[in-house]
Amino acid sequence: MPNHRMNKTIAGYHLLMILSAVDFRVTTAEDVVIRNYLVTEFPFRVNLDKQMEVISNLRPDEWERHFIKAMDDFYDDATEAERHSLLAFAIDLAKADNVITKEENHYLNLLFEHWGTP
Repeated sequence: MPNHRMNKTIAGYHLLMILSAVDFRVTTAEDVVIRNYLVTEFPFRVNLDKQMEVISNLRPDEWERHFIKAMDDFYDDATEAERHSLLAFAIDLAKADNVITKEENHYLNLLFEHWGTP
């Protein structure tokens, strides 16, 4: 896992991608939420191949540690409003397939607990 710091937009992308993967299936509805995040955060076209490679090379037992690092990196650069916005995307993502799994709930709780959001 790379030790370099991620900017908030990349960190948010990593958070959503891991959240979408924790139940071992990514639905079209989840993909739409991630695409909406990208359109909101990246007003210009950006190549995320390198980021996808980093994420896809993580083993499931590395997901939580990487998720926490991305959470910390996002928090360091984000305003309260930006954290709330990412949380809304994360909740929409978890609800996208109409089922919030135990794993998705765990990762959502990490966000709420670490960011001190009610």
